[in-house]
Amino acid sequence: MIIDSHCHAWNHWPYLPEVPDPETRGSVEMLLDQMDLNGVDAATIVSAQIFRNFDNNDYVASAVRRHPDRLNQFADVDSFWSETYHTPGAAARLKKAVERWPMKGFTHYIASEDDASWFDTPEGRSFFDVASELKLIASIACGPHHQPMIRRVAERLPDLTILCHHMSGLRAYGDDARDNMALVTESAELPNIHLKLSGFHYVSDPDQSWEYPFSDVRWIYEEAYAAFSTRMVWGSDYPVVTRSMTHKQALEAFRTHCDFVTEEDRDAILGGTLRSLLEKSRAT
Repeated sequence: MIIDSHCHAWNHWPYLPEVPDPETRGSVEMLLDQMDLNGVDAATIVSAQIFRNFDNNDYVASAVRRHPDRLNQFADVDSFWSETYHTPGAAARLKKAVERWPMKGFTHYIASEDDASWFDTPEGRSFFDVASELKLIASIACGPHHQPMIRRVAERLPDLTILCHHMSGLRAYGDDARDNMALVTESAELPNIHLKLSGFHYVSDPDQSWEYPFSDVRWIYEEAYAAFSTRMVWGSDYPVVTRSMTHKQALEAFRTHCDFVTEEDRDAILGGTLRSLLEKSRAT
């Protein structure tokens, strides 16, 4: 079974420049079509209530209710673009989100300039306490510099599953690439922290982000695999990924070209690990 750990669906394309088909470019119907074409059995849609899509949680929830055997929702709760970002009452807002949407988890995007210290405040601790109590998966958009605070959450709440988006923001270029790798792989010591094996186009140098199969980033995935093993979960980043490669290539960049992964581990990363996490998470 193949399960996509990271994709999106919007009723209006949210990015610039404008596209000629904004009502369909990012639709759930397009996502399902690509899944069918490329043999992806199920997906977790990461909601993102961004430009022209401030009702994205509702849009995704409606799709999940129509396709419960194919789709799961990680609802957007208090991401950095929201007015409620790290404001009082986060735990109560998370409880209300669970009452409203058929969510298996939540997604929370941390501002890049933020040090994530809010995670270890009374408000932040209450927020993650609720997530753990309700068996929600925490799908976190973060950078390597956020990992120390994520580790504090993981240490305090060992039953909370944490998925870090797109290799936790690792990059294959820059003077700090190796230091950042060390920050991320240190988190592999905590069994409830997982990496989304996704975002080849983000990890690659921007001048080469079209250069499939992204051979320049191979060392990132090899070292992360050595540390996390099957605590990595494949994700496509569809439809955003189509600015750099196709949905099929997002799958084959891992399945075909990460040939250092054993066959058994490949099957786990493609779906087995995430399937187990979803089965243990909140029933919807």
